[in-house]
Formats: sequence, structure tokens, C-alpha cells
Amino acid sequence: MSKEFSRTQRVSQQLQKELALILQREVRDSRIGMVTISDVEVSRDLAYAKVFVTFLCVGEQTPESCLKALKEHEVPVRMALGKRIRHRLTPEVRFTYDNTLVEGMRMSNLVSEVLNDDKRKQEEAGRTDETQSKGEE
Repeated sequence: MSKEFSRTQRVSQQLQKELALILQREVRDSRIGMVTISDVEVSRDLAYAKVFVTFLCVGEQTPESCLKALKEHEVPVRMALGKRIRHRLTPEVRFTYDNTLVEGMRMSNLVSEVLNDDKRKQEEAGRTDETQSKGEE
């Protein structure tokens, strides 16, 4: 009988929930801002957890400065995590900035620019979608 989710996936989901609560309620640092955990990757031996985070930066905060401040809290976060979960080994937590959201927005903007540029060039040439479809018939 195969399992729907592997043990590492289940542990990863549990860690994501617990870490979100810990960061929201227990870590008090104004340098961090609002943190969102987008994913947690756990090693096969459950010794390491790579935590992907994004930030809502306010004012002079940058994702780099927020990540640096968050990395200072890795040990206390691991200790709080050890108290909350019932595992033989509490994974070592490593925070990593997740730039997929920013990269996705950049790609979306590039596609929009190309489509708008293409539409503008068609209008300059005196062609529209209606003229093209009539000519193709």
C-alpha cells in the first residue's frame, strides 16, 4: 500500500505551520517586518530544513536586510520548534529568500510589455485583428 505523502512531505508541512506560528507570535524584531513562509524543504534524514521566506518590506527595509535579521533568530526558532513538535530530532533551520514571486511578476510584466508593443505595432501598420481575420477567410 503506497502512501499518499512521504514522511518528509508530512514533516515539511508540519514545520511550515509551526514555523509560521513561531515567527508570528514569538519572534519580536522590528527589522524583520512581515514574513511569509512559502515552502519548507526537509532533508531525507530530517536533520535540515530549508525554509523559503518572502517579506513585506516597509520603509527602508529590503529583503536582504530582513533575511539577515531573520538569520540571527535561527537558533531560538529551532529551540521553540523543538518544544512544539514531537520528533526525535529537531531539524536545523536555514532561512532562504524566495524570489519566485518577484521573478514571476517580472516575467508577467515582460509578457505584458511584448503584447502591448505588438498591438501598438499592428495599429501603426494599419492592421487590426478584424482585418487579419477577414483577410484569412
